[in-house]
Amino acid sequence: MARISDIIETFLKELIEDSKNSTIEIQRNELAKYFDCSPSQINYVLMTRFDHAQGYYVESYRGGGGYIKIRQLIFDEDEGIHYIITKKIGSNITKTEGNRLIKSLLERGIISLRESRLMKAAIDDAAIISPLNIKDQIRANIFKNMLGALLE
Repeated sequence: MARISDIIETFLKELIEDSKNSTIEIQRNELAKYFDCSPSQINYVLMTRFDHAQGYYVESYRGGGGYIKIRQLIFDEDEGIHYIITKKIGSNITKTEGNRLIKSLLERGIISLRESRLMKAAIDDAAIISPLNIKDQIRANIFKNMLGALLE
């Protein structure tokens, strides 16, 4: 069964896809009522699934019930990969964060399904045999090297 976060993410992405200008405006409280969850759950989805590296810009407005504007960004493929390498991954990245970035790259057509599977396998905990305290650093280096190879 899908988690509520996944359901909300899918719902919002479908709304964006159906919009004329790749932008939607929603009320946080109304969306929370629709999904029978707390507004903080909506915030969690926005913070973890709709950031710049995943190709979105989110504006949040308070007052008047509070609404959120989500805009899908259109950027050059190499610029997006460069941003992910330099800003999003940094010196370490968790498996969950890495998988989210891979999913975003796949959805945007920057990588193929086969490449996404290889990347997920390469950054999986089972592939990184090392003390727990440095796995995220090793994972970040592997991930950045794979993305760098895509730029060549």
